[in-house]
Amino acid sequence: MHWEQVYDPFSHWWLSTLVAALPVVVLFGLLAGLKLKPHWCAISGALTAIFVSVLAFRMPVILASASFGYGVAFGLLKIAWIVLAAVFLYDISVETGQFEIIKESVAGITADRRLQVLLVAFCFGAFIEGAAGFGAPVAIAGALMIGLGFRPFHAAALNLIANTAPVAWGAIGTPVHSLAAVCGLPESDLNAMIGRILPFTAVLVPFWLVRSMVSWRETFAVLPAILLVGVSFAVTQFFWSNRIDSNLVDIVSGAVAITATVLFLRFWKPKQVWRFDYDDSEKTLPPPADELHDDIGGEWAPANFDDHVTPRAYSTGEIAKAWMPFAILSLFVLLWGLPSVKLAMNKATTPAFEIVLPNGKVRLGPPGWDVPYLHNAVYRARPVVPKPTAEAARFDFNWLSATGTGCFLAAVTSGLLLGLTPQRLAQVFLRTAVRMRLAMVAISFMLGLGFVTRYAGLDAVLGLAFTRTGWAYPFFGTFLGWLGVALTGSDTSSNALFGSLQRITSQQLGIDPVLMCAANSAGGVMGKMVDAQSITIATAATEQVGNEGTIFRFVFWHSVALGAIVGIIVMLYAYVFHSAIPHGLTLIK
Repeated sequence: MHWEQVYDPFSHWWLSTLVAALPVVVLFGLLAGLKLKPHWCAISGALTAIFVSVLAFRMPVILASASFGYGVAFGLLKIAWIVLAAVFLYDISVETGQFEIIKESVAGITADRRLQVLLVAFCFGAFIEGAAGFGAPVAIAGALMIGLGFRPFHAAALNLIANTAPVAWGAIGTPVHSLAAVCGLPESDLNAMIGRILPFTAVLVPFWLVRSMVSWRETFAVLPAILLVGVSFAVTQFFWSNRIDSNLVDIVSGAVAITATVLFLRFWKPKQVWRFDYDDSEKTLPPPADELHDDIGGEWAPANFDDHVTPRAYSTGEIAKAWMPFAILSLFVLLWGLPSVKLAMNKATTPAFEIVLPNGKVRLGPPGWDVPYLHNAVYRARPVVPKPTAEAARFDFNWLSATGTGCFLAAVTSGLLLGLTPQRLAQVFLRTAVRMRLAMVAISFMLGLGFVTRYAGLDAVLGLAFTRTGWAYPFFGTFLGWLGVALTGSDTSSNALFGSLQRITSQQLGIDPVLMCAANSAGGVMGKMVDAQSITIATAATEQVGNEGTIFRFVFWHSVALGAIVGIIVMLYAYVFHSAIPHGLTLIK
């Protein structure tokens, strides 16, 4: 069975666009409007996507069903498994009492909540994004912030805002690799162009992050630290992306920012230590959802404490032991992200990793099993691609090389080293799995919705609407990347989705394709904070399933505003600083 996607079934592009948007409207309408539980929102959105695909866009039922099943399987192995393993490691740290020491050790660096957010949400989150990506930084840094005493709402919202600037190079540069493969442009040029857009936001996001939780006056009180974090990260990000490679941009930038900030805080302190008004209370459970405010301020009212408030003193050995699980986690996810390690594990363990055709040649394309009925049965058509192109659908059951497995093994290793018996480890994992069960359902159905949207061509219909903006396309084309991430939850998927379309449209409009393909990835990072998958991961990791709508409303305007800033930067490159767009860049070897 072969089926070619239809992009204007009603012969009126605006009507086809409205119908294609129905699954997203249903998902976010139920989530933010009616405040239903996320798994019901995800199920409703997925069913809507299937009905729209079959009834309006004439997708065969069997292909719609297969794409949904493919998405669910992908979500469970690639995303939900990471979140479950990350929360498992957090629970082990709590079970062994080590999180109290972590909390005090961070307070030993700084007791100021503004600076803790910069260190954990931005710097440490960027490092984890570079090593693992796909939801890991929000889950891990969010759980860590809960342990530090942040309310779950604050931990989730702040991590969603922080996990933006690093996303374009997540999981060892996977989004950039995907973009280059799809649009057929030199990876070095695309990597450098992204590295000339996002450093501006890397300086801005730390300031934005602190301002979202405190007043202007209290933000400027820690401006030296904000500038140090942003500038050290941005300069490293620019240098590494423009002169070295795309693999270690986030890992190196995050490490440099952490080191610079910790050293800086040994010699500089804010005049007053800022803490939340609930920090002096032992009750740190989140208030009911209807008591949370999504305007700046609200629940973010401060209570200033004098500098003489000091944490309990622990020895260097005790602090090292407490941080050991996260050190092991960083090591595991870094190793699991290395292409050579991943390839070796896949060859040894992954079924159908390499298929030999009857003629004796190895099958080309991505590894894995062909998804029944779906693989190469759906064709993308013009103008999304230059000529009809079959969409591959191969599920690589990489159970060992999956990032979630690396996180899980890190948790087990940490638990054993911390003195837990295998029986206690199993009990902790069972408790974690039971607590996370509905979140796992929500995440898997979110991915099912995204895959139906992709294979039915609904995403392309929405994307084509952006191409009708003429001279303003550099601005709105940036929001095409934003839309792709908001729909799929992944900058990698957004680049695979719209990379070719960006190149075709920009060439037709006389705009540099290197700029617009890079803008797709750079704009996409700002959509990361509003995609349903990230929000679900954030609430699952911070134990506040049911508050997804409140968090979505809080971060939505932050996402749009930051996306608009990226769009303005792209407009300036397109029409003012055109000579700064790289072509034929040579990297340092």
